[in-house]
Amino acid sequence: MKTILLIEDNAFIRENTSEILDLAGYKVLSAPNGKAGVELALEHAPDLVICDIMMPVLDGYGVLHMLQRNKDMKDIPFIFLTAKTERSDYRRGMEMGADDYIMKPFEATELLHAIESRLKKAALRKEEFTPNLQGLSKLMEAATGKASIKALAEGRDIEKYKKRQTIYTEGNHPINLFYIQKGRVRIFKRNDDGKEFAVDLYNTGDFFGYVPMLEGTVYKDTAEAMEESEIALIPREDFEELMGSQIDAAAQFIRMLARNVTSKEQQLLGLAYNSLRKKVAEALLSLCRKYNEQKVEPFAIDISRDNLATIAGTATESLIRTLGDFREEKLIEIREGSIIVLNEKKLANMLY
Repeated sequence: MKTILLIEDNAFIRENTSEILDLAGYKVLSAPNGKAGVELALEHAPDLVICDIMMPVLDGYGVLHMLQRNKDMKDIPFIFLTAKTERSDYRRGMEMGADDYIMKPFEATELLHAIESRLKKAALRKEEFTPNLQGLSKLMEAATGKASIKALAEGRDIEKYKKRQTIYTEGNHPINLFYIQKGRVRIFKRNDDGKEFAVDLYNTGDFFGYVPMLEGTVYKDTAEAMEESEIALIPREDFEELMGSQIDAAAQFIRMLARNVTSKEQQLLGLAYNSLRKKVAEALLSLCRKYNEQKVEPFAIDISRDNLATIAGTATESLIRTLGDFREEKLIEIREGSIIVLNEKKLANMLY
């Protein structure tokens, strides 16, 4: 049950609004002035605050200022409830950090809709989403109430790609977001010596190619089909329209990208300083984390040795020798080309 703090000096309005909120299923705390309201907020940490502006002891602006200064309170949704209609008062409240502004007299449905909207957005800001395309889908579903990212792919042109066929090339300008209807795709970079480094792998149900759209830049890597694949092409303008219409989703998405950058930095450091055995172990574990969300044990990885070598950042021959060592140590099995991970814990704790 969500807790709402109502700060209102008018006893009639306070009691009637409290009754409405109680009937709507909220736990209600009420205060007759700003000072008492701040004390209740600090004591109970409500999920949302509704506050009048013109009050004795401490007015609504003072309440908002004091809560904004408290690191535990500053992100709580704050709705002004007031009879003041001057535009300057509205602007002042919003500039101070208020989330909404409801004029008296108000309809119960108007207040409840505002509360539901602000609670939903607050929950979206708090929720953690994995920095990948599965996280993006969950983010957009949470923001819109439906799987709108998946809906983007419906009714689109479907391109069929053969194994090892290029989907886009480093340096090209993005014109589409890509959704994998069937198959798998690898994203890689190639250095001046022709050596490839795998940036990421995507599977059926994944989206890719979105970063340069958000950055307004060209592709910094190359995408290639790992097997025969069917991919839906979503025009750039459709994706940008969706992101532009969901401000909270866009803000959360930026945080996801920041975590993704951190993850890539850690991966690069690992490739630079880890031993060969640890590089291969980390590559196997990263594929388990990506494709074994259901925690199936033992988990089989079906990937070519060349692609696995680029993920591990090593030569294919070295990778094959290391996989042989892991098999002798009962860390993995190899069946019909697939790698069966037997002991994730030992792989994760490998020191060298």
